[in-house]
Amino acid sequence: MNRLIRIASREIGTTEIPGPQHNPRIVAYAKEAGFDFINDDETPWCSVFMNWVAQKAQLESTKLANARSWLNVGIIVTTPEPGDIVIFWRESPQSYQGHVGIFMGYSQDQSRIYTLGGNQSNQVSQTALSASQLLGFRRLRPVKKTKLSTKVLRKGSTGQDVVNLQDALKLCGFQPGTSDGIFGPKTEGALKLFQSTYPSLTINGIFDRATRRVLITQLAKL
Repeated sequence: MNRLIRIASREIGTTEIPGPQHNPRIVAYAKEAGFDFINDDETPWCSVFMNWVAQKAQLESTKLANARSWLNVGIIVTTPEPGDIVIFWRESPQSYQGHVGIFMGYSQDQSRIYTLGGNQSNQVSQTALSASQLLGFRRLRPVKKTKLSTKVLRKGSTGQDVVNLQDALKLCGFQPGTSDGIFGPKTEGALKLFQSTYPSLTINGIFDRATRRVLITQLAKL
């Protein structure tokens, strides 16, 4: 999920051009994401940008320009991690209008949600939006199958193999913390919880051959 943050962060500061001119970078988001009918930077583009970022990250996308379409993809999550998708309502909860971006965290009093996204004050930015307008969070699944290591991974392991394991656990509804490639106490705890749900597995917090086999089976069902 950190791929979404990395890709979107590189675009921070991309801003609409006032008047008849249009920022070619924003127009490129639309074209590269498959929205050939958009030729300007004035059409609401938060969902266009989110589609562009998700496709670059090789994650599922809606291929639709309306923000609320993101309620229909991914896995519903109630305890979001940075890099999950957050959807807000605009005007009213019953209206068709909305906004979509990348969840970055809550304010200390939980009243605001820090969101990284496009078409925020007419630019790509990170801003705090009202939590009272939250519609939901979604966790996007990879377009390609997640590759899980054939190596035994345990507390102290590091690297991309651990990132893939952390992402896989999140997709299955377990919380290893940020996908940082460090097999620490949170990853160990999430793995033990996963193992505890399957009687055939030993609850040892070690990613072994048996755990890998069951995890792959569960990912295939998503």
